[in-house]
Amino acid sequence: MQFCKPKVFRMGQTKIDFAGLQEYLDHIGASDWHSDAKSDAELLSEIYSRGCYKSFGVGLNPNLKQVREGNAAHLLNVLNQKHGSVFEHAVVNFMFCDVSRVLTHELITHRVGMAKSQESLRYVRLTELKSHDFVPLKDELTDEEETWFHSQVQEVFEYLEEKQNLMTVKFKLNDEQSFAKKKKLTSRMRRLAPIGLLTNIGWSSNFRTLRHLIPLRTHKSAEEEIRMLFADVGSMCKREYPNIFPDMVWYSDEDGSGLGEWRVANVKV
Repeated sequence: MQFCKPKVFRMGQTKIDFAGLQEYLDHIGASDWHSDAKSDAELLSEIYSRGCYKSFGVGLNPNLKQVREGNAAHLLNVLNQKHGSVFEHAVVNFMFCDVSRVLTHELITHRVGMAKSQESLRYVRLTELKSHDFVPLKDELTDEEETWFHSQVQEVFEYLEEKQNLMTVKFKLNDEQSFAKKKKLTSRMRRLAPIGLLTNIGWSSNFRTLRHLIPLRTHKSAEEEIRMLFADVGSMCKREYPNIFPDMVWYSDEDGSGLGEWRVANVKV
């Protein structure tokens, strides 16, 4: 068995169809408009926001005497005005690897603005069992208690891993030609896997949901593994989409655990 840390991979993101965008701008009389957005997600959010007010330039909307120039300034005003619906259009796609089923059970409680596709243990037969590399609970456990806990986890996982391999041999699954039979037996065998077993899950979210979940799931009250995962998600979003997360700031925990939380100034967006 192995102890592993959760890992985040960005698999995809919304991309602009620039030909279609130009046709739209020509249609509304803003052919020369351009943005300094650094990502397609930030550009798309700006387009939909400006489209609400026809604020691609002075003269398009007779009620407007001036418009904010620049993607950063425009999206900051959107955040300050709590006009969060424009951040629902762009989506980013992640793969979360080596996360426990404890984490995925918590993750799937969130539904709005996201999609999930989890590795199926009905089809994927277990061989090596992996567990989360736990962050020490410095305020709750001594070093000796932490070491003892790790040894207990390792003992249980190695025992269950042995049983998985024993059943593989007993049922001759490596030689079995019927996939239907292998699927049924694999499904039965997974019932001996612990909830702390590590797995992979594909997860996609729009940016309004991300702005809500990153602070929520890195908060001190959240479970340690999901805090680790969303700390990395937050770092990736802050780096790649700074104009959607300009008000998000990292605060390290003071207990020396290496954990911390992302906080946003504009909470109700």
